[in-house]
Amino acid sequence: RRKLRADVAAAFPNLTAEQLTEFIPNKEELNVVKIHCHKGEAVTIYVNNKNPILFEIEKVLYPTVYTLWVYPDLLPAFSTWPPVLRKLAGGADLMLPGVVVPPSGFPQVERGTLCAVTLLGNRAPVAVAVATMSTAEMLAAGMKGKGFAVLHTYMDHLWEYGDKSCPPTLAPSVTDSADKERAEDGEEPEGEEPAIGFSTDPLQHVDVGDLSLKEPEGCATVMGKEEFNEDRAAETAEDASTEVQQEAEDSRTPQEQMDALFNQCFFHALKCKVKKSDLPLLTSTFLRSHMFSCCPAGKQLDIKKSSYKKFSKFLQCMQHQKILQVKELNKGVESITEVDWKHPDIKAFAIPEGFSSASAAQDNKSEDREQVYHAPEIIPLYGVSTKMIPLFQESGHKKGSVLSSSEVRNTIINYVKANELVDETNKNFVKVNAILCDCLLDKSEQDEISKLKWDDLLSRCLERMQPLHQVTFFGQEPVVRKGNIEPIDITVAQRSSNKKVTIIKNLELYGLDPQWVANILQQKVQASATITPVPGMKDRVQVQIQGNQINQLAKMLLEEYQLPRKYIQGLEKAPKLGRKK
Repeated sequence: RRKLRADVAAAFPNLTAEQLTEFIPNKEELNVVKIHCHKGEAVTIYVNNKNPILFEIEKVLYPTVYTLWVYPDLLPAFSTWPPVLRKLAGGADLMLPGVVVPPSGFPQVERGTLCAVTLLGNRAPVAVAVATMSTAEMLAAGMKGKGFAVLHTYMDHLWEYGDKSCPPTLAPSVTDSADKERAEDGEEPEGEEPAIGFSTDPLQHVDVGDLSLKEPEGCATVMGKEEFNEDRAAETAEDASTEVQQEAEDSRTPQEQMDALFNQCFFHALKCKVKKSDLPLLTSTFLRSHMFSCCPAGKQLDIKKSSYKKFSKFLQCMQHQKILQVKELNKGVESITEVDWKHPDIKAFAIPEGFSSASAAQDNKSEDREQVYHAPEIIPLYGVSTKMIPLFQESGHKKGSVLSSSEVRNTIINYVKANELVDETNKNFVKVNAILCDCLLDKSEQDEISKLKWDDLLSRCLERMQPLHQVTFFGQEPVVRKGNIEPIDITVAQRSSNKKVTIIKNLELYGLDPQWVANILQQKVQASATITPVPGMKDRVQVQIQGNQINQLAKMLLEEYQLPRKYIQGLEKAPKLGRKK
């Protein structure tokens, strides 16, 4: 219970000591329930007074709606229209067109921030979700696309595990500038909806009485004009204190400001974060683990908003200035191989206020321990080969056209239907015409086969197309490569004195830095780990660690890094755990 209270305090720092004691009581019964959801994920639920108050997925704590009704300001909140709730409870995520933009603007959140979802006019949350974009990205996207991945809602199975109570009626707090101005002018919004500034469509009706909404505005009016004037004076003073800085920034375009931010974080990372022993260093690791951590508070690196548009072009520019050297050690994967720390630009760079070399070194150590890895998204693709051109040219595809498996399937289905090739007697079969015969049948089969099953037809088609794959690393543009992606290859080799070593190859293809993986493994299994060149392959490296460590590797790659098992080769060579006698 003490550990849980500490975890809750770390996860939700807004809770006071009294609220924390009330939330996780010392003497009341607290039950722990472990379940598995339909995706197979293990979920731990903490229950107090017959209501679930927390749920834990992969060691991350999330509050339930029962908890948020008691502490409605625990998470940054975003509002939506009441009819949207049914969609969310049915399993849908919250799209940005369904989010209500308040006059005072959205709360400032980053991508991955845990948020609450409320209904317009009621501050009681009805869903717990994770932001898929930062506030700035939402506005830049024109409020289009998916804004929040919903984890739990009012009326879902987790809610049903409790007492099935309904959300309380919590009036919106009067914080918007529009509300303040109305209160200052002494206006009473009798017979109106709260001052949201949006449509008064009857479908947007919320079960909140007029009195509960008027009361805060009435209180604001009684407070008088003095407090509002004081607030405005404070805001004016704050604006004046930063006026010079803002003018300097505003004189540059947003693109120039982003270029300057990238330069600042680049030199800061090279000066304080990267050591010679870290080289060669994957460019994706350098951006994700070193440059991002050097970004000042309140700002966010976004290469698309810079003049470079791609991080590789930014590094090319730095390479032309002879600050560093970038090489493609593996096909499609670039690494920083050399850095000139004596370069005048690095030596002249001054660490911004709020950072220090000591704290930067400490950050670097903590990052080595807790570096966040995002598994790349890998999508198999197919290119139209020369042999398959007759089959695909009717749909407008040429040689080399890149298609997903679903696009290939739809093209084949449309071709079969357009040419009336479905067998009349058995619709599970497709008649083979001259084009299908030339494209899909071997010479020995052409006189024997006149019909093909749908599954056989589609599988033959995919086999005869050029294999490709698309890899999307976190925060980077998708990259399309030829062939199938090589799996992470794990082997166990015998060395002198009957000693075994585990060898891991192809980590770079999945955005994993071999040196970083070696350091993590060395700490976990307390065995020597080294980086060695791959025999017979120029500019390729592999991790070598003492002993058969496949069990530890499987836990690390599958559970911690969430890499699909199909992209890992050699896990079957793990030592079997013997029974203790």
